[in-house]
Amino acid sequence: MLCQSVTLHHFVALIPMTEPVRLAKRLAQLTGCSRSQAEQYIEGGWVRVNGKVQESPQQRVTDERIELDPHASLLASVPMTVLLHKPAGYDWGDGPKPAGELLTEAQRSPGDPSKVRLLKRHLKDQVCVTPLEWGASGLLVFTQDFPIRRKLWEDAALVENEIIVDVRGEVNEEVMHALNRPLVSNNRAVLVAKVALSKQTGALTGLRFAVKGGEPGAIATVCQHVGLEVTGMKRIRVGRVPMADLALGQWRFLMPHERF
Repeated sequence: MLCQSVTLHHFVALIPMTEPVRLAKRLAQLTGCSRSQAEQYIEGGWVRVNGKVQESPQQRVTDERIELDPHASLLASVPMTVLLHKPAGYDWGDGPKPAGELLTEAQRSPGDPSKVRLLKRHLKDQVCVTPLEWGASGLLVFTQDFPIRRKLWEDAALVENEIIVDVRGEVNEEVMHALNRPLVSNNRAVLVAKVALSKQTGALTGLRFAVKGGEPGAIATVCQHVGLEVTGMKRIRVGRVPMADLALGQWRFLMPHERF
């Protein structure tokens, strides 16, 4: 609900300012709303300063033209979830080259079907909840949504991931049988997976791993155990959400109908 459904630049002309003040304070003066409401409007992307959206309540203003969108709302913002096609050589979490650095406006997929108007708050405090090897590419999930964070992080052993793994070495019936058996080390399963042949190109074989849980490095350990060398790895699905045609290095928002 708006504090005042009027064109605000008329008020600016009637209340000349010479000393810079915070945008939130200025907006509250112009509309009669509270300072906290003014901050919500600004952070929600509803306020323009000289025609440009300003998302910082701390921005200092004097006599600039300030406008509040007539459709502005004080409804709480919805937590956002982001799907990223990570290139090999990026860290899924903290590290020298974190994949989170790719969550910028420039790297957003032009084909993002959500059509959400991008705001700073959409990418703030995004947490990656799908670990992936440094040398692997594929789908990463970042989220601000606690239920999704809990499902993909705390309950990771219940969510199936689909990963295409290129290997070098002989892949025969015996090897496939071994890959489909849990590898146990120190009375603990290293990885439980359903493995199928995906492709055969020269000396390289593509294997499709469907796994639940499993730490980064587990697939390489299992392959090494049966005499296979991993040369490439790409995650193409997390739960029921596929990476589909998301280009390398680009991201998009999770759609409301998509469920992990």
